[in-house]
Amino acid sequence: MKLVLATSNKGKVREIKALCEDFEIIPYSELIDEFEIVEDGDDFKENALIKARAVFKALNDENVIVLADDSGISVDILDGKPGIYSARYAGAGATDKDNLHKLIDAIKEKNVKSSSAHYTAAIAIVTKESQYSVHGWMHVEVITKALGDKGFGYDPMFIPLGYDKTLGQLDDETKKRLSHRSKALNLAKIILQTL
Repeated sequence: MKLVLATSNKGKVREIKALCEDFEIIPYSELIDEFEIVEDGDDFKENALIKARAVFKALNDENVIVLADDSGISVDILDGKPGIYSARYAGAGATDKDNLHKLIDAIKEKNVKSSSAHYTAAIAIVTKESQYSVHGWMHVEVITKALGDKGFGYDPMFIPLGYDKTLGQLDDETKKRLSHRSKALNLAKIILQTL
């Protein structure tokens, strides 16, 4: 089955391909020119559906299945921020490192060295006839320093519950097992197998 991903984020594409080995995965940017999708939903589910619908419409092909992910981190000491703004926390055009350092600084401003937090992943699936969404979560402790160079995004500052290493230090198989995205994709695969 061919799945078109409503993302060109190389980290997400790599992770989704590794988690969905039974499917042919194609980033939409390999089929059409990239375009800006305004993510103006109030939560992860709405933004994932906005992305999936936009790419489905732009592809103009009723035979494709589009899968979109919207994910982010919610830090308790910051009242759930950055939340749906995780990818652009440090502003438009910010890099992963910019976002990481802004979050570290925001937590340090609270005069703490760590906080409980959780990752959320919402996966949306859009076809000609239907739309679905599922969620996955990973609970972590966020620390005020970056450790490790594996993964992407905020991985170097998050320690999954029950572990003593950050996601930036853990091996790929362990991360795959714990990942909020893998939990959501496992549910999405059940839907995909029925389509």
